Amino acid sequence: MSVGSAEPEPTSPGAAKTDAIHRVRRVGHHALRIVTIATIVAIALTAMGFFRFTDTIAELKASATPSEVDAIVALTGGYQRIDQALALLEEGVGERLLISGVNPTTSGAALRRATGTKSATFDCCVDIGYEALDTIGNANETAAWIREHDYTRILVVTNNYHMPRSLMELSQASPDVTFVAYPVTHADLTTDTWLSDPVALRTLFVEYAKYSLARLRNWSGAKTASGLRADTGEGPPVSASLH
Repeated sequence: MSVGSAEPEPTSPGAAKTDAIHRVRRVGHHALRIVTIATIVAIALTAMGFFRFTDTIAELKASATPSEVDAIVALTGGYQRIDQALALLEEGVGERLLISGVNPTTSGAALRRATGTKSATFDCCVDIGYEALDTIGNANETAAWIREHDYTRILVVTNNYHMPRSLMELSQASPDVTFVAYPVTHADLTTDTWLSDPVALRTLFVEYAKYSLARLRNWSGAKTASGLRADTGEGPPVSASLH
């Protein structure tokens, strides 16, 4: 009796197509699991970083008696910052004040009236910077002012949520200068009430995103725009005393 080898039956086109579909589905399901896990991890890390950021802000306190400083810089973004900086100046903290990032349409006289500060204070000791367009611009505008006056220790007045990024950019622009934080607080972050405030939550998260991107930029060494009005072709830098 002769024994012959069995020939495998040819795979039909329909079966081959079904196998291919099954393989694609398996790969798709595997990829979907990886993407899902990566997304969950990314969300968890972002949430951890965000709450660590808010904890850092909550711990920022304005010293009742600021350390000995040469001068003050207030970063614009609201009159409360400027009011606080002017009050400190009138109390004898620092010899001059730079208000950085003022809108060019805002005159010195208008700013003085809005803050209700004595004319003598403005006339002797306040400089207005019209050049900065953003926080990087604030840092570069402040750096030029510091070099002009040969300062080494500066009190920084800005919102508490804005302080970490401000200090980072200022230190990048003026690495040999000591910057002392004097945060202005709008919301109490030591309690959980801000979590139910959509405006506060949005403001904090946007600032956290900006801060994270700024840290990544500094870590990578990427170059960025100066944030100064002159570099956009709008005219030369302006930093003038009020009269």
